[in-house]
Amino acid sequence: MDGNGRWARRRKLPRVAGHRAGIKAVRDVVRGCGKLGISYLTLYTFSVENWKRPAREVNALMTFLRQTLRDEAEELNRNNVKLRVIGRIEDLPDSVRAELSRAVEFLDKNTGLTLVLALSYAGRAEILDAVRDIAREVEEGRLEHDGIDGDLFKSFLYTAAMPDPDLLIRTSGEMRISNFLLWQIAYSELWITDTLWPDFRKKHLYAAVMDYQERERRFGRVSARRKSKP
Repeated sequence: MDGNGRWARRRKLPRVAGHRAGIKAVRDVVRGCGKLGISYLTLYTFSVENWKRPAREVNALMTFLRQTLRDEAEELNRNNVKLRVIGRIEDLPDSVRAELSRAVEFLDKNTGLTLVLALSYAGRAEILDAVRDIAREVEEGRLEHDGIDGDLFKSFLYTAAMPDPDLLIRTSGEMRISNFLLWQIAYSELWITDTLWPDFRKKHLYAAVMDYQERERRFGRVSARRKSKP
């Protein structure tokens, strides 16, 4: 969800104003995913690297997160949205973790869209955490190293119970992955827009999905659309 800072700077506003405006985009996109019948929406909300930002901005982001969870829980519940969190959650302030726990429990029985918040998340950190956990299992005799394959490795990731993403949307024209779901997006389709995140709405989401529907996902196979010779 890139572009909050640039959105604010263009309006001569503090960066926190961009983050506040970005919450409206989140609300609209969550509603849009629900209408489309999308099963999972993962929002890269706060990265491990984001802790390096100025303390004032980090504190504001944590406050926005806590307030948004409190304010949006009822609407999420009305729309049958389930909530999950991935990342190094232990790094978050106690007040944020408490609000997350309340929201996750409140929405736990819902069966519609699963909204996944990536918080204190980094793809490399996730892989390292999985490697450490697997090494511990081997060291303690609960796992044989010969039994380690892709399926087993996936089961140690934060996203173990989730499908891999079909589509990765990148806003504000950024042309990089930025350490997001590195294992999981191996075959994801990419859709990049110059739209800054605070301006992103359902219409942009729908455009991304329509573009995705026109693509052929081969997963290394020969194209099924390839015309055979007579």
